[in-house]
Amino acid sequence: MTAALLEPTPTETATFPIDLGSFKKLPLDPSVTTLTDEQREALQHNIQLCRDAIVFFTAIGDAKGLGGHTGGPYDTVPEVMIAYSFMQGPAGDSIVPIFFDEAGHRVATQYLMAVLEGNLETNKLFHYREYLSHLPGHPERDFTPGVKFSSGRLGHMWPMVNGVALANPGKTVLMLGSDGSQMEGNDAEAARLCVAEDLNVKLLIDDNDVTIAGHPSKYLKGYDVTQTLAGHGLKTDVGDGEDLDSLYARMAAAFNTAGPVALINKRKMAVGIEPLEGSPHGHDVIKASYAVDYLEARGLTDAAEYLKNVTKGPKAPEFKGSTGAGKNRSLFGKVFNEIVGAMSKEEREASVKVFDSDLEGSCGLDVIRAEFPEIFIRGGIMERGNYSAAAGFGFEKGKQGVFATFSAFLEMCVSEITMARLNKSNVLAHFSHAGCDDMADNTCHFGINNMFAANGLPDEGHDTTRLYFPSDQHQFAKCLKSIFTDEGLRFIFSTRSAVPDLLDDNGNLVFGDDYTFDAGKDTVVREGTAGYIVSFGETTYRALDAVIGLKEAGTDVGLIAKTCLNIYDEAMMAKLAAAPAVMVAESFNVTTGLGSKFGSELLKRGFAGKYTHIGTNKEGSGGLWRQMPYQGLGPEGIAEGFKSLIG
Repeated sequence: MTAALLEPTPTETATFPIDLGSFKKLPLDPSVTTLTDEQREALQHNIQLCRDAIVFFTAIGDAKGLGGHTGGPYDTVPEVMIAYSFMQGPAGDSIVPIFFDEAGHRVATQYLMAVLEGNLETNKLFHYREYLSHLPGHPERDFTPGVKFSSGRLGHMWPMVNGVALANPGKTVLMLGSDGSQMEGNDAEAARLCVAEDLNVKLLIDDNDVTIAGHPSKYLKGYDVTQTLAGHGLKTDVGDGEDLDSLYARMAAAFNTAGPVALINKRKMAVGIEPLEGSPHGHDVIKASYAVDYLEARGLTDAAEYLKNVTKGPKAPEFKGSTGAGKNRSLFGKVFNEIVGAMSKEEREASVKVFDSDLEGSCGLDVIRAEFPEIFIRGGIMERGNYSAAAGFGFEKGKQGVFATFSAFLEMCVSEITMARLNKSNVLAHFSHAGCDDMADNTCHFGINNMFAANGLPDEGHDTTRLYFPSDQHQFAKCLKSIFTDEGLRFIFSTRSAVPDLLDDNGNLVFGDDYTFDAGKDTVVREGTAGYIVSFGETTYRALDAVIGLKEAGTDVGLIAKTCLNIYDEAMMAKLAAAPAVMVAESFNVTTGLGSKFGSELLKRGFAGKYTHIGTNKEGSGGLWRQMPYQGLGPEGIAEGFKSLIG
């Protein structure tokens, strides 16, 4: 890999084709509850300008293959523009000037406002979600000029906003929310405290009846965000988010009302953008072709032409010792269907239940729902509750709950995992998007603390919790088939990125037809006399490239693929304990990952050699595949780590 691939892209020098200089400063006084014709016209201008800009620069992310989100930030522009005008008006000193948002994927709002407030160079918007652009997929405080908070994961902001309100008595604090993010359980806790303390928090809820997996009104019957908030004691006000005069009057009334108020603003997702209006596809980044049509219809031909000529960023390099590619997060559902497809309908319905948390397409569950809807629960954005529901289904011997979501959200489920363990439940959990590879959403979506799931007591071997992170698609399939009927808690991890197939010295598949998965056995991928690198998951093929390069340069290092992360293959540990050097290379948190304890386990077995471990060790860079080398986890970084170890 050339060093140039890891350099940031120079800031675009072309003129930004949406004239943000035409934005009209418009101080408004919330004590005046109606708009003049001139004020309405200026607001309408600002709303359209900002929506055009959001469509344009988020579509660049699609054109470059970086993904992103368009519909959410596009939808909430009217609320943001009115609130910004209040901040500039006579009541400005009584408002905390931050657009807190519990839906961090709407980060385009924060970047656009950073430009309008003069904190961010306009042309930085050309580089939405790019590597080292400092415009990641979720807002990160102090990482991007003008971004004043970190959103964390969906639905996590309100409790912190309550604290901000307590720290700023006499001031109004705003929070943008949504019907999806309000499904999260900690919002219920935040609501109770907000009401009990009569905090001056104003919620601006975008109620568009859309989440990633569909329409809540259809898959989560009984849930209504207005009734939920009213039940907690908040004053609620429901209206049309696209009726500007009504929205303004309602927001002014909320600002003039002491204590917590929730404005529920109903609208279709991506209103006015064909063919995304009202569709769950509007949640994701707009396809560049759709954006071109939108911009051309708006007469913004320069913006449309720019999009037509955007090229994708550099591809990931080829890696020695591997070939092809498989996407394990999707493979989970296909292999699962093979397993349960072999059961009778009666056995399947009686013994297996699958719980989705609105990420079915990202975790491989969509194919399960398509083929076996009778065992599928569309659980909404409620990871903790859904994991416990899976544990409850698996409470009886012979039954098992199946659960899936992103690895970053495992941290949210640790208490529920403990309860499932104490209840001797049977749960098969697929946590995808592990590590940091391909994660333009950046640090808050890194799945790096997965070892938190292994928090049971050893109890003389009675803890059956097992954590698995297979190294390629062939091992993943064999692992899943092998562990499916095991009792207890099983966690199988996969990455957002595809991973290539590992090859042996003769060019044959390491985990091919001759390989049989054994949960208690690690795999020698390469032998070595100078020591061993121990790895797993998507780091294994990078480590293999490093091992091949080191061997070619005269350092005879070996490679071990450790698939079950929380139990130890004693034969392999004896082999490693006799080696002169051992290094663990992983994409998990260097502080909490396998490597943080593996050295101690070697010492218990008499190891007297040199030891180190490398892993994710700093906040993310943005972008996709370059997240790994940025953390020192590319082949070059792994090779350098081992060379430094042996001296």
